[in-house]
Amino acid sequence: MNLKSLLALPFAKHIHNKTQKEAASAVANQEQMLKHLILAGKNTVFGKEHHYKDISTHEEFAQAVPIRDYEQMKPYIHQIKEGKENILWKGKPIYLSKTSGTTSGVKYIPITKDSIGNHIDTARNALLCYLAETGNSRFVSGKMIFLSGSPELERIADIPTGRLSGIVNHHVPKYLRTNQLPSYETNCIQDWETKLDKIVEETIAQDMTLISGIPPWVQMYFDRLESRSGKKIGTLFPNFNLLVQGGVNFEPYKTKLFESIGRKIDTIELFPASEGFFAFQDSQKAEGLLLNTNSGIYFEFVPAHQIFDEKPTRLTLKEVKLGENYALIVNSNAGLWSYNIGDTVKFVSLRPYRLVVTGRIKHFISAFGEHVIGEEVEQALLKATSEHQASVVEFTVAPFVQQGEGKSYHEWQIEFEQVPADLEAFARSLDNYLRAKNVYYDDLIRGNILQQLHITLIEKNGFINYMKSIGKLGGQNKVPRLSNDRNVAEALRPFYLR
Repeated sequence: MNLKSLLALPFAKHIHNKTQKEAASAVANQEQMLKHLILAGKNTVFGKEHHYKDISTHEEFAQAVPIRDYEQMKPYIHQIKEGKENILWKGKPIYLSKTSGTTSGVKYIPITKDSIGNHIDTARNALLCYLAETGNSRFVSGKMIFLSGSPELERIADIPTGRLSGIVNHHVPKYLRTNQLPSYETNCIQDWETKLDKIVEETIAQDMTLISGIPPWVQMYFDRLESRSGKKIGTLFPNFNLLVQGGVNFEPYKTKLFESIGRKIDTIELFPASEGFFAFQDSQKAEGLLLNTNSGIYFEFVPAHQIFDEKPTRLTLKEVKLGENYALIVNSNAGLWSYNIGDTVKFVSLRPYRLVVTGRIKHFISAFGEHVIGEEVEQALLKATSEHQASVVEFTVAPFVQQGEGKSYHEWQIEFEQVPADLEAFARSLDNYLRAKNVYYDDLIRGNILQQLHITLIEKNGFINYMKSIGKLGGQNKVPRLSNDRNVAEALRPFYLR
Protein backbone atom coordinates (compact mmCIF):
# COMPACT_ATOMS: atom_id res chain seq x y z
CA MET A 1 0.00 0.00 0.00
CA ASN A 2 1.54 3.33 -1.03
CA LEU A 3 1.30 6.60 0.91
CA LYS A 4 -1.64 7.91 -1.13
CA SER A 5 -3.69 4.77 -0.40
CA LEU A 6 -2.74 4.90 3.26
CA LEU A 7 -3.80 8.52 3.67
CA ALA A 8 -7.09 7.92 1.83
CA LEU A 9 -8.43 5.42 4.38
CA PRO A 10 -8.99 7.71 7.41
CA PHE A 11 -10.55 10.41 5.21
CA ALA A 12 -12.80 7.78 3.63
CA LYS A 13 -14.01 6.64 7.05
CA HIS A 14 -14.75 10.24 8.03
CA ILE A 15 -16.81 10.87 4.87
CA HIS A 16 -18.58 7.50 5.20
CA ASN A 17 -19.62 8.28 8.79
CA LYS A 18 -20.80 11.75 7.77
CA THR A 19 -22.82 10.26 4.90
CA GLN A 20 -24.49 7.72 7.18
CA LYS A 21 -25.43 10.43 9.72
CA GLU A 22 -26.94 12.61 6.99
CA ALA A 23 -28.86 9.63 5.60
CA ALA A 24 -30.39 9.01 9.03
CA SER A 25 -31.73 12.59 9.15
CA ALA A 26 -32.79 12.81 5.50
CA VAL A 27 -36.34 14.11 6.09
CA ALA A 28 -35.15 16.85 8.47
CA ASN A 29 -32.36 17.76 6.04
CA GLN A 30 -34.88 18.12 3.23
CA GLU A 31 -37.21 20.32 5.30
CA GLN A 32 -34.30 22.61 6.13
CA MET A 33 -33.14 22.57 2.52
CA LEU A 34 -36.48 23.91 1.27
CA LYS A 35 -36.38 26.76 3.79
CA HIS A 36 -32.81 27.60 2.82
CA LEU A 37 -33.55 27.57 -0.91
CA ILE A 38 -36.64 29.76 -0.59
CA LEU A 39 -34.75 32.25 1.60
CA ALA A 40 -31.82 32.38 -0.84
CA GLY A 41 -34.12 32.67 -3.86
CA LYS A 42 -36.59 35.30 -2.65
CA ASN A 43 -34.65 38.25 -4.11
CA THR A 44 -34.20 36.71 -7.57
CA VAL A 45 -36.41 37.57 -10.52
CA PHE A 46 -38.01 34.13 -10.26
CA GLY A 47 -38.47 34.40 -6.49
CA LYS A 48 -40.16 37.78 -6.73
CA GLU A 49 -42.48 36.63 -9.52
CA HIS A 50 -43.53 33.64 -7.41
CA HIS A 51 -43.83 35.54 -4.09
CA TYR A 52 -41.18 33.57 -2.21
CA LYS A 53 -41.41 36.09 0.67
CA ASP A 54 -44.88 34.68 1.44
CA ILE A 55 -43.88 31.00 1.33
CA SER A 56 -43.00 29.01 4.46
CA THR A 57 -44.30 25.46 3.80
CA HIS A 58 -44.12 22.90 1.02
CA GLU A 59 -47.86 23.20 0.48
CA GLU A 60 -47.52 26.95 -0.13
CA PHE A 61 -44.51 26.36 -2.35
CA ALA A 62 -46.41 23.78 -4.47
CA GLN A 63 -49.29 26.24 -4.85
CA ALA A 64 -47.03 29.10 -5.94
CA VAL A 65 -44.51 27.28 -8.15
CA PRO A 66 -45.88 24.96 -10.86
CA ILE A 67 -43.83 22.07 -12.20
CA ARG A 68 -41.81 23.07 -15.26
CA ASP A 69 -39.78 21.33 -17.93
CA TYR A 70 -36.93 22.96 -19.84
CA GLU A 71 -39.19 24.56 -22.45
CA GLN A 72 -41.10 26.36 -19.69
CA MET A 73 -37.85 27.36 -17.95
CA LYS A 74 -36.34 28.68 -21.19
CA PRO A 75 -37.36 32.37 -20.82
CA TYR A 76 -35.33 32.56 -17.60
CA ILE A 77 -32.37 30.73 -19.14
CA HIS A 78 -32.51 33.15 -22.06
CA GLN A 79 -32.12 36.11 -19.68
CA ILE A 80 -29.08 34.41 -18.12
CA LYS A 81 -27.59 33.90 -21.60
CA GLU A 82 -28.08 37.63 -22.20
CA GLY A 83 -25.82 38.33 -19.21
CA LYS A 84 -28.48 39.34 -16.69
CA GLU A 85 -27.95 38.61 -12.99
CA ASN A 86 -30.14 37.35 -10.14
CA ILE A 87 -32.54 35.58 -12.49
CA LEU A 88 -32.92 32.10 -10.99
CA TRP A 89 -30.22 32.28 -8.31
CA LYS A 90 -28.15 35.09 -6.82
CA GLY A 91 -25.58 36.56 -9.19
CA LYS A 92 -24.65 34.72 -12.37
CA PRO A 93 -23.91 31.02 -12.85
CA ILE A 94 -20.23 30.09 -12.94
CA TYR A 95 -20.97 27.60 -15.75
CA LEU A 96 -23.68 26.66 -18.20
CA SER A 97 -23.86 22.92 -18.77
CA LYS A 98 -24.72 22.19 -22.37
CA THR A 99 -26.75 19.04 -22.88
CA SER A 100 -28.84 17.52 -25.67
CA GLY A 101 -32.55 17.20 -25.02
CA THR A 102 -34.90 14.81 -26.79
CA THR A 103 -37.51 17.51 -27.46
CA SER A 104 -35.80 20.82 -26.61
CA GLY A 105 -32.68 20.56 -28.75
CA VAL A 106 -29.63 21.87 -26.88
CA LYS A 107 -30.33 22.73 -23.25
CA TYR A 108 -28.28 25.09 -21.07
CA ILE A 109 -28.43 24.21 -17.38
CA PRO A 110 -26.95 26.68 -14.85
CA ILE A 111 -24.27 25.57 -12.40
CA THR A 112 -23.64 28.10 -9.64
CA LYS A 113 -20.90 28.72 -7.12
CA ASP A 114 -23.22 27.11 -4.56
CA SER A 115 -24.14 24.06 -6.67
CA ILE A 116 -20.75 23.04 -8.10
CA GLY A 117 -19.88 21.22 -4.87
CA ASN A 118 -22.85 18.92 -5.36
CA HIS A 119 -21.29 17.60 -8.58
CA ILE A 120 -17.70 17.39 -7.31
CA ASP A 121 -18.18 16.21 -3.74
CA THR A 122 -20.77 13.54 -4.54
CA ALA A 123 -18.49 11.78 -7.01
CA ARG A 124 -15.74 11.89 -4.40
CA ASN A 125 -18.08 10.63 -1.66
CA ALA A 126 -19.16 7.63 -3.73
CA LEU A 127 -15.53 6.50 -4.06
CA LEU A 128 -14.75 7.17 -0.41
CA CYS A 129 -17.82 5.29 0.86
CA TYR A 130 -16.71 2.33 -1.26
CA LEU A 131 -13.19 2.57 0.14
CA ALA A 132 -14.43 2.78 3.74
CA GLU A 133 -16.80 -0.17 3.37
CA THR A 134 -14.49 -2.52 1.46
CA GLY A 135 -11.04 -1.38 2.55
CA ASN A 136 -9.99 -1.64 -1.09
CA SER A 137 -7.70 1.32 -1.71
CA ARG A 138 -5.69 -0.27 -4.53
CA PHE A 139 -7.43 1.80 -7.20
CA VAL A 140 -6.00 4.98 -5.64
CA SER A 141 -2.45 3.92 -6.54
CA GLY A 142 -2.91 3.22 -10.24
CA LYS A 143 -4.12 5.05 -13.31
CA MET A 144 -7.76 6.12 -13.63
CA ILE A 145 -9.74 6.99 -16.71
CA PHE A 146 -12.97 8.97 -16.91
CA LEU A 147 -14.52 8.62 -20.37
CA SER A 148 -15.96 12.09 -20.75
CA GLY A 149 -16.75 14.96 -23.06
CA SER A 150 -14.27 17.63 -24.07
CA PRO A 151 -13.08 19.95 -21.27
CA GLU A 152 -12.81 22.81 -23.77
CA LEU A 153 -15.39 25.46 -22.90
CA GLU A 154 -16.96 28.21 -24.97
CA ARG A 155 -18.37 31.38 -23.42
CA ILE A 156 -21.94 32.66 -23.44
CA ALA A 157 -22.36 36.10 -21.81
CA ASP A 158 -18.85 35.45 -20.45
CA ILE A 159 -20.09 32.28 -18.69
CA PRO A 160 -17.92 29.18 -19.43
CA THR A 161 -20.16 26.70 -21.24
CA GLY A 162 -19.71 23.04 -22.15
CA ARG A 163 -20.61 19.43 -21.39
CA LEU A 164 -20.99 18.56 -17.71
CA SER A 165 -18.27 15.91 -17.84
CA GLY A 166 -15.92 18.46 -19.41
CA ILE A 167 -16.75 21.03 -16.73
CA VAL A 168 -16.18 18.52 -13.93
CA ASN A 169 -12.83 17.62 -15.54
CA HIS A 170 -11.57 21.06 -14.51
CA HIS A 171 -12.28 20.22 -10.88
CA VAL A 172 -10.46 16.89 -10.54
CA PRO A 173 -8.46 17.20 -7.29
CA LYS A 174 -4.74 17.84 -7.69
CA TYR A 175 -3.84 14.65 -5.85
CA LEU A 176 -5.59 12.66 -8.61
CA ARG A 177 -4.24 14.63 -11.58
CA THR A 178 -1.09 12.52 -11.81
CA ASN A 179 -3.26 9.39 -11.94
CA GLN A 180 -5.78 10.70 -14.47
CA LEU A 181 -5.95 9.61 -18.10
CA PRO A 182 -6.32 10.41 -20.94
CA SER A 183 -4.25 13.53 -21.52
CA TYR A 184 -5.95 16.91 -21.71
CA GLU A 185 -5.14 17.13 -25.44
CA THR A 186 -6.79 13.77 -26.13
CA ASN A 187 -9.82 14.68 -24.03
CA CYS A 188 -10.32 17.76 -26.21
CA ILE A 189 -10.75 15.71 -29.41
CA GLN A 190 -14.36 16.14 -30.55
CA ASP A 191 -14.74 13.13 -32.87
CA TRP A 192 -15.50 10.15 -30.60
CA GLU A 193 -13.83 7.43 -32.68
CA THR A 194 -10.65 9.47 -33.21
CA LYS A 195 -10.65 10.25 -29.51
CA LEU A 196 -11.22 6.60 -28.60
CA ASP A 197 -8.24 5.47 -30.70
CA LYS A 198 -6.03 8.01 -28.92
CA ILE A 199 -7.37 6.91 -25.52
CA VAL A 200 -6.52 3.30 -26.37
CA GLU A 201 -3.05 4.37 -27.47
CA GLU A 202 -2.45 6.29 -24.23
CA THR A 203 -3.82 3.66 -21.85
CA ILE A 204 -3.00 0.26 -23.35
CA ALA A 205 0.40 0.04 -21.63
CA GLN A 206 -0.65 1.70 -18.35
CA ASP A 207 -1.52 0.21 -14.95
CA MET A 208 -5.24 0.98 -15.10
CA THR A 209 -7.03 0.41 -11.78
CA LEU A 210 -10.27 2.42 -12.17
CA ILE A 211 -12.36 2.98 -15.30
CA SER A 212 -15.44 5.20 -15.36
CA GLY A 213 -18.08 6.04 -17.96
CA ILE A 214 -21.48 5.24 -19.45
CA PRO A 215 -21.63 1.42 -19.99
CA PRO A 216 -22.08 1.32 -23.81
CA TRP A 217 -19.10 3.62 -24.35
CA VAL A 218 -17.00 1.72 -21.80
CA GLN A 219 -17.82 -1.42 -23.77
CA MET A 220 -16.70 0.25 -26.99
CA TYR A 221 -13.41 1.18 -25.26
CA PHE A 222 -12.99 -2.42 -24.10
CA ASP A 223 -13.67 -3.74 -27.61
CA ARG A 224 -10.97 -1.50 -29.07
CA LEU A 225 -8.48 -2.53 -26.39
CA GLU A 226 -9.22 -6.22 -26.92
CA SER A 227 -8.96 -5.88 -30.70
CA ARG A 228 -5.61 -4.08 -30.41
CA SER A 229 -4.04 -6.30 -27.74
CA GLY A 230 -5.70 -9.67 -28.27
CA LYS A 231 -6.17 -9.86 -24.49
CA LYS A 232 -9.07 -9.70 -22.08
CA ILE A 233 -9.22 -6.39 -20.23
CA GLY A 234 -8.52 -8.06 -16.89
CA THR A 235 -5.34 -9.61 -18.32
CA LEU A 236 -4.26 -6.40 -20.02
CA PHE A 237 -4.89 -4.47 -16.79
CA PRO A 238 -4.27 -7.02 -14.00
CA ASN A 239 -4.81 -4.40 -11.26
CA PHE A 240 -8.08 -3.08 -12.73
CA ASN A 241 -10.51 -3.61 -9.83
CA LEU A 242 -13.20 -0.92 -9.92
CA LEU A 243 -15.70 0.14 -12.59
CA VAL A 244 -17.66 3.35 -11.97
CA GLN A 245 -20.72 3.70 -14.17
CA GLY A 246 -24.03 5.48 -14.60
CA GLY A 247 -26.33 7.13 -17.11
CA VAL A 248 -28.19 3.97 -18.13
CA ASN A 249 -29.39 0.80 -16.40
CA PHE A 250 -26.25 -1.31 -15.91
CA GLU A 251 -27.92 -4.73 -15.99
CA PRO A 252 -28.32 -5.11 -19.78
CA TYR A 253 -24.61 -4.34 -20.24
CA LYS A 254 -23.14 -6.13 -17.22
CA THR A 255 -22.71 -9.61 -18.65
CA LYS A 256 -20.85 -8.47 -21.75
CA LEU A 257 -18.69 -6.02 -19.81
CA PHE A 258 -17.61 -8.71 -17.36
CA GLU A 259 -16.98 -11.11 -20.24
CA SER A 260 -14.69 -8.50 -21.80
CA ILE A 261 -12.87 -8.08 -18.49
CA GLY A 262 -12.62 -11.83 -18.00
CA ARG A 263 -13.67 -11.71 -14.35
CA LYS A 264 -16.10 -9.92 -12.06
CA ILE A 265 -14.96 -6.73 -10.38
CA ASP A 266 -16.61 -4.25 -8.02
CA THR A 267 -18.78 -1.55 -9.55
CA ILE A 268 -20.15 1.75 -8.27
CA GLU A 269 -23.32 3.18 -9.82
CA LEU A 270 -23.92 6.93 -9.99
CA PHE A 271 -26.99 9.04 -10.83
CA PRO A 272 -25.60 12.35 -12.10
CA ALA A 273 -27.09 14.85 -14.53
CA SER A 274 -26.47 18.44 -15.56
CA GLU A 275 -29.30 19.38 -13.21
CA GLY A 276 -27.56 17.83 -10.21
CA PHE A 277 -25.93 14.75 -8.74
CA PHE A 278 -28.99 13.05 -7.30
CA ALA A 279 -27.89 9.72 -5.85
CA PHE A 280 -25.01 7.26 -5.65
CA GLN A 281 -24.28 3.71 -4.61
CA ASP A 282 -22.98 3.98 -1.07
CA SER A 283 -22.77 0.25 -0.35
CA GLN A 284 -21.78 -2.93 -2.15
CA LYS A 285 -24.16 -4.87 0.11
CA ALA A 286 -27.43 -2.93 -0.26
CA GLU A 287 -29.73 -2.52 -3.24
CA GLY A 288 -30.23 0.91 -4.78
CA LEU A 289 -28.63 4.35 -4.72
CA LEU A 290 -28.57 6.62 -1.68
CA LEU A 291 -30.57 9.80 -2.31
CA ASN A 292 -28.41 12.92 -1.93
CA THR A 293 -30.61 14.74 0.58
CA ASN A 294 -28.14 17.26 2.03
CA SER A 295 -26.34 18.61 -1.02
CA GLY A 296 -28.24 21.68 -2.20
CA ILE A 297 -31.25 19.88 -3.73
CA TYR A 298 -34.82 19.65 -2.45
CA PHE A 299 -36.73 16.77 -4.04
CA GLU A 300 -40.41 16.35 -4.86
CA PHE A 301 -42.00 13.16 -6.13
CA VAL A 302 -44.99 12.94 -8.45
CA PRO A 303 -46.73 9.60 -9.08
CA ALA A 304 -45.54 8.85 -12.61
CA HIS A 305 -49.03 8.37 -14.03
CA GLN A 306 -49.97 11.91 -12.89
CA ILE A 307 -47.00 13.81 -14.28
CA PHE A 308 -48.91 15.22 -17.24
CA ASP A 309 -52.00 16.11 -15.16
CA GLU A 310 -52.81 19.80 -14.70
CA LYS A 311 -52.41 19.54 -10.91
CA PRO A 312 -50.49 16.38 -10.05
CA THR A 313 -49.88 15.21 -6.50
CA ARG A 314 -46.52 16.51 -5.24
CA LEU A 315 -45.08 14.41 -2.44
CA THR A 316 -42.24 15.23 -0.08
CA LEU A 317 -39.61 12.67 0.89
CA LYS A 318 -41.43 11.64 4.07
CA GLU A 319 -44.54 10.79 2.01
CA VAL A 320 -43.00 8.39 -0.53
CA LYS A 321 -43.71 4.64 -0.47
CA LEU A 322 -41.73 1.59 -1.45
CA GLY A 323 -42.22 0.22 -4.95
CA GLU A 324 -44.12 3.22 -6.37
CA ASN A 325 -42.97 4.79 -9.64
CA TYR A 326 -42.33 8.54 -9.24
CA ALA A 327 -41.31 11.35 -11.55
CA LEU A 328 -38.38 13.14 -9.94
CA ILE A 329 -38.79 16.91 -9.45
CA VAL A 330 -35.85 19.03 -8.26
CA ASN A 331 -35.35 22.43 -6.64
CA SER A 332 -31.75 23.42 -6.24
CA ASN A 333 -29.12 26.03 -5.44
CA ALA A 334 -28.37 26.04 -9.17
CA GLY A 335 -31.66 27.96 -9.56
CA LEU A 336 -33.87 25.12 -10.78
CA TRP A 337 -37.38 25.37 -9.35
CA SER A 338 -39.94 22.54 -9.46
CA TYR A 339 -38.00 21.25 -12.45
CA ASN A 340 -39.06 17.97 -14.04
CA ILE A 341 -35.78 16.27 -14.99
CA GLY A 342 -37.62 13.60 -17.01
CA ASP A 343 -36.48 10.56 -14.98
CA THR A 344 -38.64 8.17 -13.00
CA VAL A 345 -37.47 6.45 -9.82
CA LYS A 346 -38.67 3.83 -7.38
CA PHE A 347 -37.66 3.53 -3.72
CA VAL A 348 -36.27 0.17 -2.63
CA SER A 349 -35.50 1.33 0.94
CA LEU A 350 -36.83 4.06 3.22
CA ARG A 351 -34.23 3.57 5.99
CA PRO A 352 -32.11 4.99 4.50
CA TYR A 353 -33.74 6.41 1.36
CA ARG A 354 -32.37 4.35 -1.53
CA LEU A 355 -33.86 4.25 -5.01
CA VAL A 356 -33.42 2.81 -8.47
CA VAL A 357 -33.94 4.68 -11.74
CA THR A 358 -36.82 3.09 -13.62
CA GLY A 359 -36.86 5.05 -16.87
CA ARG A 360 -37.65 8.30 -18.61
CA ILE A 361 -40.99 10.11 -18.52
CA LYS A 362 -41.00 10.42 -22.31
CA HIS A 363 -39.53 6.97 -22.96
CA PHE A 364 -42.54 4.67 -22.83
CA ILE A 365 -44.92 2.87 -25.16
CA SER A 366 -48.60 3.51 -24.82
CA ALA A 367 -49.75 3.51 -28.43
CA PHE A 368 -52.49 1.08 -27.40
CA GLY A 369 -53.00 2.18 -23.77
CA GLU A 370 -50.45 -0.25 -22.27
CA HIS A 371 -47.97 2.32 -20.82
CA VAL A 372 -44.97 0.02 -20.87
CA ILE A 373 -41.94 1.61 -19.17
CA GLY A 374 -38.18 1.08 -19.36
CA GLU A 375 -37.86 -0.94 -16.16
CA GLU A 376 -40.39 -3.48 -17.47
CA VAL A 377 -38.72 -4.09 -20.84
CA GLU A 378 -35.26 -4.29 -19.27
CA GLN A 379 -36.32 -6.82 -16.65
CA ALA A 380 -38.22 -8.91 -19.21
CA LEU A 381 -35.16 -8.94 -21.48
CA LEU A 382 -32.85 -9.96 -18.64
CA LYS A 383 -35.03 -12.95 -17.80
CA ALA A 384 -35.38 -14.03 -21.44
CA THR A 385 -31.64 -13.78 -22.17
CA SER A 386 -30.84 -15.75 -19.02
CA GLU A 387 -33.34 -18.47 -19.92
CA HIS A 388 -32.09 -18.82 -23.51
CA GLN A 389 -28.33 -18.31 -22.93
CA ALA A 390 -28.32 -15.20 -25.10
CA SER A 391 -26.58 -11.86 -24.64
CA VAL A 392 -27.54 -8.43 -25.96
CA VAL A 393 -25.34 -5.53 -27.03
CA GLU A 394 -28.12 -2.94 -27.38
CA PHE A 395 -31.84 -2.70 -28.10
CA THR A 396 -34.80 -0.38 -28.53
CA VAL A 397 -38.56 -0.96 -28.66
CA ALA A 398 -41.28 0.84 -30.62
CA PRO A 399 -44.95 0.24 -31.52
CA PHE A 400 -45.86 -1.00 -34.99
CA VAL A 401 -49.40 0.05 -35.89
CA GLN A 402 -50.89 -2.02 -38.70
CA GLN A 403 -52.75 0.12 -41.21
CA GLY A 404 -54.31 -2.78 -43.14
CA GLU A 405 -55.08 -6.37 -42.19
CA GLY A 406 -53.47 -7.97 -39.18
CA LYS A 407 -52.88 -6.89 -35.63
CA SER A 408 -50.40 -4.35 -34.37
CA TYR A 409 -47.43 -5.28 -32.17
CA HIS A 410 -44.33 -4.08 -30.36
CA GLU A 411 -41.19 -4.25 -32.46
CA TRP A 412 -37.97 -5.04 -30.59
CA GLN A 413 -34.85 -4.08 -32.53
CA ILE A 414 -31.99 -6.02 -30.95
CA GLU A 415 -28.27 -6.32 -31.61
CA PHE A 416 -27.22 -9.63 -30.09
CA GLU A 417 -23.74 -10.55 -28.95
CA GLN A 418 -24.97 -14.15 -28.77
CA VAL A 419 -28.16 -14.87 -30.70
CA PRO A 420 -30.53 -17.34 -29.00
CA ALA A 421 -30.56 -20.79 -30.61
CA ASP A 422 -34.33 -20.56 -31.13
CA LEU A 423 -35.31 -16.96 -31.84
CA GLU A 424 -39.04 -17.72 -31.95
CA ALA A 425 -38.95 -19.38 -28.54
CA PHE A 426 -36.94 -16.45 -27.23
CA ALA A 427 -39.58 -14.01 -28.55
CA ARG A 428 -42.36 -16.01 -26.85
CA SER A 429 -40.48 -15.98 -23.54
CA LEU A 430 -39.74 -12.27 -23.82
CA ASP A 431 -43.39 -11.54 -24.57
CA ASN A 432 -44.56 -13.65 -21.62
CA TYR A 433 -42.15 -11.96 -19.23
CA LEU A 434 -43.36 -8.54 -20.37
CA ARG A 435 -46.98 -9.64 -19.97
CA ALA A 436 -46.19 -10.73 -16.41
CA LYS A 437 -44.73 -7.28 -15.73
CA ASN A 438 -47.49 -5.18 -17.30
CA VAL A 439 -51.12 -6.16 -16.84
CA TYR A 440 -52.36 -3.72 -19.53
CA TYR A 441 -50.06 -5.23 -22.14
CA ASP A 442 -51.24 -8.68 -21.06
CA ASP A 443 -54.88 -7.60 -21.47
CA LEU A 444 -54.18 -6.39 -25.02
CA ILE A 445 -52.59 -9.72 -25.96
CA ARG A 446 -55.36 -11.72 -24.29
CA GLY A 447 -57.99 -9.56 -25.95
CA ASN A 448 -56.49 -10.26 -29.37
CA ILE A 449 -55.86 -6.55 -29.92
CA LEU A 450 -52.08 -6.93 -30.13
CA GLN A 451 -50.10 -9.84 -31.47
CA GLN A 452 -46.95 -11.16 -29.86
CA LEU A 453 -43.92 -8.89 -30.12
CA HIS A 454 -41.68 -9.09 -33.19
CA ILE A 455 -37.87 -9.10 -33.09
CA THR A 456 -35.82 -7.37 -35.78
CA LEU A 457 -32.13 -8.22 -35.76
CA ILE A 458 -29.68 -5.33 -35.96
CA GLU A 459 -26.26 -5.92 -37.53
CA LYS A 460 -23.01 -5.90 -35.57
CA ASN A 461 -22.18 -2.33 -34.48
CA GLY A 462 -25.54 -1.24 -35.89
CA PHE A 463 -26.42 0.91 -32.89
CA ILE A 464 -22.97 2.49 -32.86
CA ASN A 465 -23.33 3.32 -36.55
CA TYR A 466 -26.83 4.65 -35.96
CA MET A 467 -25.56 6.96 -33.19
CA LYS A 468 -22.75 8.05 -35.47
CA SER A 469 -25.23 8.82 -38.26
CA ILE A 470 -27.13 11.25 -36.01
CA GLY A 471 -23.97 12.84 -34.56
CA LYS A 472 -24.40 11.38 -31.07
CA LEU A 473 -21.59 8.86 -30.83
CA GLY A 474 -19.87 8.68 -27.46
CA GLY A 475 -19.80 11.09 -24.54
CA GLN A 476 -22.99 11.19 -22.49
CA ASN A 477 -25.34 10.15 -25.33
CA LYS A 478 -27.63 7.15 -24.93
CA VAL A 479 -29.88 5.09 -27.19
CA PRO A 480 -33.53 5.50 -26.08
CA ARG A 481 -34.82 2.12 -24.92
CA LEU A 482 -38.46 2.97 -25.61
CA SER A 483 -40.24 5.26 -28.05
CA ASN A 484 -43.94 5.89 -28.45
CA ASP A 485 -43.37 6.67 -32.13
CA ARG A 486 -41.30 5.06 -34.88
CA ASN A 487 -38.67 7.77 -35.43
CA VAL A 488 -35.79 5.75 -33.95
CA ALA A 489 -37.14 2.47 -35.34
CA GLU A 490 -37.27 3.80 -38.90
CA ALA A 491 -33.82 5.41 -38.59
CA LEU A 492 -32.43 1.96 -37.73
CA ARG A 493 -33.63 0.38 -41.00
CA PRO A 494 -30.23 0.77 -42.76
CA PHE A 495 -28.68 -1.29 -39.95
CA TYR A 496 -30.92 -4.37 -40.18
CA LEU A 497 -29.08 -7.68 -40.28
CA ARG A 498 -29.40 -8.82 -43.89
